[in-house]
Amino acid sequence: MQVFEKNSEMFNLLSEGVSEGIVVVNEKQQIVAVNSATNEIFGYGQDELVGQSLNTLIPTKYRHNHGGHFKEFMVQGRKRKMAEGRELYGLRKDGKEFPIEAGLNPFNINGTIYIMALIMDVSARKAIERDLNLRSKALSSAINGITITDVQQEGNPVIYVNAAFEKLTGYPKEEILNKNLRFLQAHDSNQEGVKELHNAVRTGNSCEVEIRNYKKDGTLWWNKISITPIKDSYGNVTHFVGIQNDVTDRIEAEEERNHWNRIFEESLNEIYIIDAKTLKFLRTNQGAQNNLGYSWEELQEFTPVDIKPEYSEATFKKLISPLQSGKEEKITFETVHLRKDGSTYPVEVHLQSSFIEHQKVLVAIVLDITDRKDYTEKLERTVEERTKQLRQALEKEKELNELKTRFLSMVSHEFKTPLSSILTSTTLLSKYTETEQQQKRDKHITTIRSKVKQLDTILTDFLSIERLETGKVKYNLEQFPLSKVVNQVIYDANLLLKSGQKINYPEDIDDVSITFDEKIFELVLSNLIHNAIKYSPENTTIELKAKKNSSSLKLIIKDQGIGIPEKEQKFIFNRYFRANNALLNQGTGIGLNIVKQHLENLGGNITFTSLENKGSTFVVEIPTNIEEPKDR
Repeated sequence: MQVFEKNSEMFNLLSEGVSEGIVVVNEKQQIVAVNSATNEIFGYGQDELVGQSLNTLIPTKYRHNHGGHFKEFMVQGRKRKMAEGRELYGLRKDGKEFPIEAGLNPFNINGTIYIMALIMDVSARKAIERDLNLRSKALSSAINGITITDVQQEGNPVIYVNAAFEKLTGYPKEEILNKNLRFLQAHDSNQEGVKELHNAVRTGNSCEVEIRNYKKDGTLWWNKISITPIKDSYGNVTHFVGIQNDVTDRIEAEEERNHWNRIFEESLNEIYIIDAKTLKFLRTNQGAQNNLGYSWEELQEFTPVDIKPEYSEATFKKLISPLQSGKEEKITFETVHLRKDGSTYPVEVHLQSSFIEHQKVLVAIVLDITDRKDYTEKLERTVEERTKQLRQALEKEKELNELKTRFLSMVSHEFKTPLSSILTSTTLLSKYTETEQQQKRDKHITTIRSKVKQLDTILTDFLSIERLETGKVKYNLEQFPLSKVVNQVIYDANLLLKSGQKINYPEDIDDVSITFDEKIFELVLSNLIHNAIKYSPENTTIELKAKKNSSSLKLIIKDQGIGIPEKEQKFIFNRYFRANNALLNQGTGIGLNIVKQHLENLGGNITFTSLENKGSTFVVEIPTNIEEPKDR
């Protein structure tokens, strides 16, 4: 001890600057020096401990074992932590034990061995550890899922989860730690609640939302999650504590309830919930309000009697008495309802008893049976309508039969006439055998050729009808000079002109080209020119004009013929129709029908004006920018 006293000034100088307690003992465990921190930790005054045994600072129950540990330490002669792996306690002057940590370091002064112990009072830290341990146990045993994330790390990873969270999500702790919890959203991250969570973390605020999460097996569950920021002593957010609650059952129950509420409100039938005692309406759906014209504020003061004029309160109570007594579960009856505007309508009422919590109620579903009551009238109207349709069908059939008769008559006439001429000419040809009779032979051959061409034209028209009806017409759009077709048609038509008839050629068409089906264009023009010749008398003029603009070409064919009776003009494009004033002329009644169908298929149209015995003007308009039509 005397050796150490010689160095006490140096010890004091060094030890007083240390916050931990320092105790120096000799080989006999006698305290030779302490610093002021030691006195404060153990509650002693200055110099009270010097000269005392080290046991003074050790609780009685540990002194026996301490002696053995001290001898072992002296043998080893190296520094180490005291009571490593065990709890270590000190003894204050007032007799209270407290937890400490101590490090031992032997040193030698002039051949004398001393041991310096560096002592820390860990009472506060142990209290904190006990508190944290208690809290950890509380978190681990909580029924709610609990997570702690570290916002100081990139991605705000999870650093703690409790067992309830593992059970809740189906993920083991190893698959959760060090990950951001967004993996629970799978591919369903576009949620308003998720956006609120992200914003709360970004701004360091608390937040509570309900979001869709997915368990490890893919099962959807609704998570009511609340997060709370944890701040350090400087006010900086370091962590977030999250509490997760599975509210799937509540959400699904709410969705189911909302589903039934929607059915209740959106039903077109009237639905009423009625207090079984007072008979006042507890609730009505929108269908009831719409049908009656009353608002809910008005109806909540009503009873069923107020909207059922056929019942008084007494008769209605009598009606529902089987329900009230429990003899019947449901009753159905027909009556009328009275609207706010005073009108009435027939209804069928389905009434049954039920309970809302502990309150007995009557539930009424009411159907508007106006249509059912009007069934007979509707049936009569239907029969009348069907009868009318049948009459129309019979008239149509009669009309078709007339058309058939006319068609057969027309075909017979149109084929018989040229065939008779051919037969006559062939008979006469056989008689003209002499060379000088060649002129007569040529005349009859010309007649035969003309009649064959006439028959060919008729057959061509019939074939055109068949192709139009079966959709086998294929159009070939091409560009060609207008004058080419006009010249050909007029050239052929000149052979058919009656005495004194002439055709005025259209002006300024030499440079006009059009894109159309050339054969169809020739058919249209030929038909109209031939009709003009056929139905016009001798010594008349047929006008042909052409007008072209940026979008269309108009052909105008005007004659001075017999015209079309006004009453028959609406039928002129009907198949097989021929006006009464044209029956003496040859014709099939299908030419104009074919022309109209072809023009309409190619985006064109045909119109006319006509005065009987004055003449007719037909106007054909075809588009100049025509698109390729689909096969018809």
